[in-house]
Amino acid sequence: MLTAANRQRAAELGLHDQTNLLGKKQLVIVFSSLASALFICYADQNGIGTILPTVGRDFTATDTISWAGTSSLISNTVTQVMYARISDIYGRKPVFLCSVGMLVLADILCGVAPDAPSFYFFRALGGIAGAGINSLTMMIISDIVTLEERGKWQGFLGAGIGGGNAVGPLLSAAFALHQTWRAFFWFLAPCGAIAGVIGWLYLPSTMPKGNARQQFQLIDWGGIMTATVAIVLILIPLSGGGSYFEWSSPLVISMLSVGGLSLLAFLFVEWKVARLPMMPLGMYTNPPVAAILAQNFFFGMVYYSNLYYIPLYIQNVRGWDATISAAFLIVINVPQSIVSTLSGIFISRYKRYGVVIWTGFTIWAVGAGLICSFTRTTHAAAVAVMLSISGIGAGCVFQPVLIALQAHCSKAQRAAVVSNRNFLRSSGGAVGLSISAQVLQSSLRNHLSPQLASVAHNTYALPTLSPADEDYMRTAYMAAIRTVFIVLAPMIGLCLGLCLFIKDRGLQRPEEREQARIVEAAAAAEKVQETHKPQQQEQQQSVEKDRTESTVPVDGEDKARDTRAEKPMRVKR
Repeated sequence: MLTAANRQRAAELGLHDQTNLLGKKQLVIVFSSLASALFICYADQNGIGTILPTVGRDFTATDTISWAGTSSLISNTVTQVMYARISDIYGRKPVFLCSVGMLVLADILCGVAPDAPSFYFFRALGGIAGAGINSLTMMIISDIVTLEERGKWQGFLGAGIGGGNAVGPLLSAAFALHQTWRAFFWFLAPCGAIAGVIGWLYLPSTMPKGNARQQFQLIDWGGIMTATVAIVLILIPLSGGGSYFEWSSPLVISMLSVGGLSLLAFLFVEWKVARLPMMPLGMYTNPPVAAILAQNFFFGMVYYSNLYYIPLYIQNVRGWDATISAAFLIVINVPQSIVSTLSGIFISRYKRYGVVIWTGFTIWAVGAGLICSFTRTTHAAAVAVMLSISGIGAGCVFQPVLIALQAHCSKAQRAAVVSNRNFLRSSGGAVGLSISAQVLQSSLRNHLSPQLASVAHNTYALPTLSPADEDYMRTAYMAAIRTVFIVLAPMIGLCLGLCLFIKDRGLQRPEEREQARIVEAAAAAEKVQETHKPQQQEQQQSVEKDRTESTVPVDGEDKARDTRAEKPMRVKR
């Protein structure tokens, strides 16, 4: 009887190998197509942060507008872990193109949303699409280029991600100030459609063989259902508890209880039931893999929270407009993009990723600590330098940790490890935003007078106040946002500590290292055999010589034998 682990291993070995290594010219076209899709995805994801106050005022929903980000992150988190196995079964290209099409549709719907609830729903749809684009891009790359060569091509991805991170906030702020925030989504939709057409024309197709019914049965439906229930019912109360819902309310207690039980059910399904689990728990028994996945969760908390709360510092504390806050996000994203490219070149040349990851988390920890020192009067240049330090650290981490993960996992799990990495980073972001919102509101309530305590719920838009009250309010916002940064900073220090468990084993997967060891052992044995071969030949020649000499008769014996042979025999009568 097959055990669950053996069934999983047999199912993974039965998957269609979608490896399709391309030539240099084809790689340039394909990477450009993937980078353009990532550009649209990250522009959509990060552009929303700078216009949330404007959108909140337009919908008269400043107390709930944070759900625009939370709904996107929750849906992104729920679906991240599904894309690996779905693309393993149905192929990377069709799933990628469906994700791009869904993002185009979501942007169109966001641009025409009539009210806040529908806007939150359409942002959730965009989160599902963004999860697919982000995951499938990394999986396609692992199919078309070797792990050793990936760093050289990382610059394309860094340009797409960094460009989207930098341009998205600027575009959204410009549209919000000079036209309407809705135009931002109307602009992204046709750009996404162009990226989809390029992908349809140039992405290689590696459709798995087999019958659709058999492929459908391989999908981990039990894992999908239990994971969806667990993530939604845990993250919603975490995001709204204490502000939209009372922590002691029956609704919050019920959601957390059912969500916790669903999480346990999900783990059981992945461990014992699923033939092809979305989250192979065997990965977590590998200390380096477990450490890197944990790092993705914790730095996801910090990274996504910074994208939302640094614009709040710029606008609500310093009083600068959305365009200036977008410019400060560029100070993070441009160094991140440049350093990401350089780190990839370093890894490909020296076949080492450990030193890059250690350096990245060290620099990022310094940057996170410096951000905690922000005040209402910190010079703009000092703010830019501190933010750029964090960007440099992030650039040494985002792609190198994925390379390290794939170096520690088998080839059959390369898609699963990508989706699980993205899932944990997104779930870290969702948890980080939830915790940050709770910390911000709690701190605002503590620093505001009873007359202004109600403003603590409007965390994304500063109300119209008298000059004296406005100054008092900005001071309270500064104290609250600094508290958020102080809570987040230790997470990067924890990531730095987890580097102790990461062993740099070069740019070969486990089975490739095993095959290399077998080849080396065979070569060594052959070399030893070649070394001893002349000695064996000499010994054999010596033995043959001794044998020959022992069979040659002496002269006297020869003559006597000849005389006896010639003498006739006499017969007695």
